[in-house]
Amino acid sequence: MAENGFGAHNQRAIVSMSGSTSQRSFFENVSLNFDKAASFTEHPSGLLDQIKACNSVYHFQFPIQKDGGYEVVQAWRVEHSQHKLPTKGGIRYSEEVNEDEVKALAALMTYKCALVDVPFGGAKGAVKVNPKKYSIAQLQRITRRYTAELVRKNFIGPGIDVPAPDYGTGEREMAWIADTYSAFHPEAIDAVACVTGKPVSQGGIRGRREATGRGVYFGIREASLHAEDMKGLGLTPGLKGKTVVVQGLGNVGYHAAKFLQEADCVIVGLSEFEGAIYDPQGLDIDRVVKHRKETKTILGFPGAKDVPRTLDALELECDILVPAALENQITAENAGRIKAKIIGEGANGPVTPDAEEVLKKRQVLIVPDMYLNAGGVTVSYFEWLKNLQHVRLGRMGKRFTETSLAQLIITIERATGHKLAPQEKERLARGPSEEDLVNSGLEDTMINAYNEIREIWKKTPGIDLRTAAFISAINKVATSYMELGIFP
Repeated sequence: MAENGFGAHNQRAIVSMSGSTSQRSFFENVSLNFDKAASFTEHPSGLLDQIKACNSVYHFQFPIQKDGGYEVVQAWRVEHSQHKLPTKGGIRYSEEVNEDEVKALAALMTYKCALVDVPFGGAKGAVKVNPKKYSIAQLQRITRRYTAELVRKNFIGPGIDVPAPDYGTGEREMAWIADTYSAFHPEAIDAVACVTGKPVSQGGIRGRREATGRGVYFGIREASLHAEDMKGLGLTPGLKGKTVVVQGLGNVGYHAAKFLQEADCVIVGLSEFEGAIYDPQGLDIDRVVKHRKETKTILGFPGAKDVPRTLDALELECDILVPAALENQITAENAGRIKAKIIGEGANGPVTPDAEEVLKKRQVLIVPDMYLNAGGVTVSYFEWLKNLQHVRLGRMGKRFTETSLAQLIITIERATGHKLAPQEKERLARGPSEEDLVNSGLEDTMINAYNEIREIWKKTPGIDLRTAAFISAINKVATSYMELGIFP
């Protein structure tokens, strides 16, 4: 055992557990989970301190013109770990954001990237604004000024730090960022790789929009396939017939619900900030979204019961609960009323450590956020590679694959004397599109990562999936630092 390894961090974990969730910040909660997992490793305490700390925190402000006057906007970019470059993480637009939250999300990005073997360090950015209160022109000025500030301090670039969308931002803002960066670096041939989550026409990749929600689906599906684990929950293996409640109908929640529904799950509850709806017979996700667009609320959906308070939706009867909104939604106060047997964390940090202790005693399986919502960064990695290679995925091999498969089918038909229908031939001989390759790569990534985490979980007595995920991430980041020669 390395000197000052297990003992020092185990003691620190015990000390940090003394505070209640109400007294701890989001970053402190992440650090608490880190310390808990670190106590099961044998890395030196200095190395663990380096992994846990945020390397760079850039807090700045800038003025924008609004309503005939000026408003000063606060913004952040945090690079948590530079053990691998570039660092990677979304940009959040929210009135509620603060530095602690950005640091916590940056830390989670480090561990998330390590878990799914994406070669990035973790980062996160935020602008303290409510995008609904600004015009498109004002949002464009905010985004371009934010980008300019990052350029000035060397906090953005294809090999330095690569942002992506997050809460309150999307493809439009990423296109503005790419254009602004290119204006500052007209000589950079790889400038478009400075940001991911862009529109396809601006260097984005097909499948990125759905990637996080699809990753949530893949992760929950993989967890449900292990008969031993499902038996302990009183469930049968697989997703078919499982009842699901989803909190949050943004990009992640919508796509997670859609893919789970397509896998024969029954979506019995959906919630948004205005309230929730419940129907034990099942809700059609696309019909609910259409209803909300028409009426500006999910409440009043035909055939469903209204649940006035959003948090009440978390307590609805279901097999699988997917909190896909914001952090700290399930706390020690409401954890005892949660009826789900599986919680799939689509959002970052929706279950507090105190709540997790309550849920563990009730044998609820929590599939942790740092694994489950890693689909976005995984496909962002594919987009970044596409931008650096300057070629669409599948372009070089699609036609060759189709021709080869067509020849194989002809050979089989001649040998067997059996002719396939034209539409069957077309289906079997179809070469993979960019989206096919993206989805296949994402599925493979999520399956492999879950099985790595589960192996640690099963081999280490007394831990849960989250701790196993942190152990896996810590070991991978520690290996990177040691290979750099910083910690021999």
